[in-house]
Amino acid sequence: MAEISLAVAASHTPGLTGWFDKAPEADRDTVRAAYAEIHDAVVRSRTDVLLIIGNDHVENAPVSDCPDFTFGLAERHTGPDEWFKPWLRVADYAVPGRPDVADVLYRSVQGAGPRVRAVHENLRYDDNLSVPITLAGLVDAGVAVVPVLQNCTVPPIPDEQACYAFGAALGDAIRTRLPAGLRVGLFGSGGLSHEPGGPRYLEIDEKFDRWWLDLLVEGDHEKILAEGTFDRMEQAGSGGTAELLSWTVVMGAIGPRPCRSLGYAAVPQWRCGVGAVRWDLS
Repeated sequence: MAEISLAVAASHTPGLTGWFDKAPEADRDTVRAAYAEIHDAVVRSRTDVLLIIGNDHVENAPVSDCPDFTFGLAERHTGPDEWFKPWLRVADYAVPGRPDVADVLYRSVQGAGPRVRAVHENLRYDDNLSVPITLAGLVDAGVAVVPVLQNCTVPPIPDEQACYAFGAALGDAIRTRLPAGLRVGLFGSGGLSHEPGGPRYLEIDEKFDRWWLDLLVEGDHEKILAEGTFDRMEQAGSGGTAELLSWTVVMGAIGPRPCRSLGYAAVPQWRCGVGAVRWDLS
């Protein structure tokens, strides 16, 4: 029986790499400290495989045929995608994959509700993987990565209930279908409030962000699902805030439990509320 060794989530806005220096030093320190803790947690938890659940910005499927979740089965995951390099300004990276683990999980969640697919070639990665891999120093952390890219953009979008149920199926598959002794971490990549390209592109809903983080710290998942709905996320920033559904997947996998906030920053120049959390798995 494999074990879930780690559960974290963090924002991945390209402002954290492409225009990081536009923020006050205190906000930069908050982000550095949060991602440094995530790096240390990956290493200290002796995580073998890290599942990064991050949104897909319609780079890997046509709008007319967009799956809900895409498992990356490549032997190595490389990025960032060429088109995004000038925007993200991060170094090229390559992290080992675990196609054996990814394939077992992909097959195990068939029929769990959302439409899933598996892709054997390298996927196109923008900030969804590139920011966490870079800021958390995952290339040097000695961990394999399984990307699980999530549709948060193209209707019909799996809502909070569907994402939580998918996470529960994923957690069950990790515990019952993977080899004994394997240590599997979960990383929800996305959020917080932002509206990319919309009329509120330069606005951050700080009230929503802090409310959401407080809900997670409380650890009452029934309350989170009842109040932290897809519609409520859309009100805080259409087309972007619903990236937080990746955090909902992680919550489904680990079950009701509190977490600790690793910090929050609202920097208009980053065009996104930025935060991170780590769940208590003890």
